[in-house]
This record gives sequence, C-alpha cells and structure tokens, in this order.
Amino acid sequence: MREPTPPDESGPEERDELLAAEYVLGTLPAEERRALRDRAEVDGAFAARIQAWEARLAPLNDAYEEAPAPDLLPQIEARLFGALPVATAPKPRQRWASFGWRAGAGAVAALVLFLAVVFWPPAPGPMLLQAELAAEEADLRFAARWDASAGQLELTRIAGDDAPQGQDYELWLIDDSGVPRSLGLLRAPVTQVSALLAPGVTLAVSLEPEGGSPEAAPTGPVLAAAALTEG
Repeated sequence: MREPTPPDESGPEERDELLAAEYVLGTLPAEERRALRDRAEVDGAFAARIQAWEARLAPLNDAYEEAPAPDLLPQIEARLFGALPVATAPKPRQRWASFGWRAGAGAVAALVLFLAVVFWPPAPGPMLLQAELAAEEADLRFAARWDASAGQLELTRIAGDDAPQGQDYELWLIDDSGVPRSLGLLRAPVTQVSALLAPGVTLAVSLEPEGGSPEAAPTGPVLAAAALTEG
C-alpha cells in the first residue's frame, strides 16, 4: 500500500499539485486513481491541474516509439474455454529481474516528478503595473497600482490635501498616441477605475474646475505624471 504524503509540510494547493502529477504519471493505486478521476469531472480547478501536467510531461513521450498492444486473445480464449498449462515457478534470477524492473520504473517516475516540481518554471501570474505620481512644487503624491486579473486601476493619495474649493483633481491616461483621455475625478483618498492598461502608458493628474475639464484634454495645470511599470 502506498504511504500517503505527509500533510504537515504542504498546503492544499501543493497536495493537489502533487496528486495531479502522480495521476498523470500513473503511480497511484487503482482505487485512488478512480477517486481522482471522479473528482476531476466535477472539480474544474483540479482538472486543469491534470491537463497542465499532461502538457508538461507530454515531451517525454517523444523519446519512445509507439509499440503495438500485445495479442492477449489466445490467453483469454484459453482461460475461457480451456485450462492453461500450469506455470512453472520463476527462477530466482527472474524474480530479481522483475523486482529490479519495478523498482527502476518507480525510481524513474519519482525522479521525473521531482524534477518537474522543482525545476519546471511556474506559470506566470497576472501582470501588475505601478507608478508614483509626485508634484514638483507641492506636497502632493499619488500611488497607482493596476491589477491585470481584475482590470482595476487603484489610485491612492498618499500625500497632500483635497483639491481647493471649487476645483477637482482629474486623472488622465496618455498612451502612444499622445492623446490624453480622462479616467475620472479624484475626490476621495482612494479611487478605483476600470481600465485596460499596458506597461509604459502615462498617468497624469491635473487641477481642473469643479466637475472636471470642460474640454477633451486638461485645461488646468498638470500637477504630477508618471509612466506605469511592471512591479
């Protein structure tokens, strides 16, 4: 019986990753393999782990040529319709050869699993962009952070006061075209905006009349600007 993986050294995600790898390698007992197969049919995340391991280990098959399946029909017919000859006990050398093959196969599977887990590069995470917009002539600073997984830009005023009475801070996006596009007013200490961004685009904050610029571009002074970079 296969000894279970000790649970105290890894979390649920690590255990699921190991189970998915063992499922693909075929090192699990039949009962446990059936249970994982049933789980994959209802657990999309676990099914995705299995598919990822199948893709990772698929290149290993390139080193082997396809072999035809053995012809087992004569043995099946003999078992159904006639007694098979009594098999003689294998010689000790044959026993050790069989044991060595099984031990070697297990060692190879364990080695492949170890190398794949330790050295296979992890899947890239969602892109994160950030920038700090600081005014040169005033104590006004904004921290910008954009998370690609949510498509959400968060701008936090980390220094400075609200805009003067009768005015508003306005946030602008400037891409390669050089044409500014308003992303909204910054009236709260933290503002969240849905936006599709990329590294290198510039964010700028201008001081506008209350309600924002009456034009399609800033009409007041641009107080701070910075380009988004990966971080």
